[in-house]
Amino acid sequence: MNIAVLASGSGSNFEAIARAVNRGYIKSRIKLLLTDKKNAFVRQRARKFNIKDIFVSPTRYPSRLAFDKVVVRILRKEKIDLVVLAGYMRILSPYFVRCFKNKILNIHPAILPAFKGTAAIEDAFSYGCRVTGVTVHFVDEKVDHGPIILQEAIKINQDMTAKTLEQRIHALEHKLYPLAVKLFTEKRLNIKKRHVQIA
Repeated sequence: MNIAVLASGSGSNFEAIARAVNRGYIKSRIKLLLTDKKNAFVRQRARKFNIKDIFVSPTRYPSRLAFDKVVVRILRKEKIDLVVLAGYMRILSPYFVRCFKNKILNIHPAILPAFKGTAAIEDAFSYGCRVTGVTVHFVDEKVDHGPIILQEAIKINQDMTAKTLEQRIHALEHKLYPLAVKLFTEKRLNIKKRHVQIA
């Protein structure tokens, strides 16, 4: 399968997946990285792995839909089978989601449906949660909402700081996301309404 990773920032999850591909854990190819940030550090990571990277500037397009139509056109031209969101800080339009229905994965640093949004780690810590974690899910037309593929919890100990919790979350992300991509590329995920069965 051809995989495209969409990212906006540092790209540590991109690197975790690229490493998993390199060592043969994921038997598919990352065909390209696409980013909406010209100076995103993830672009340097892509070069390190000799992965094609494409920058598309949102400022050139009048709307989210116009931007997404360009991105979808690129992905179709590259014959992409799976779209992986890795710190991609744009909400996909319904058009994009429909074009790649059940072929878009996202990772969220909380146990969904709790603590949706961009500050999930800090929100869970500030709320005083005893447990938080990581969710990998399919993307649908609502934010942080699609069918859940994998979840794993992290206990928040009293001696933890927000920073140490963030480190634990990222380490868990780097384990779960490659696994979810592997399961998808091996065609082991079957969606029935909101439930994802793993073969």
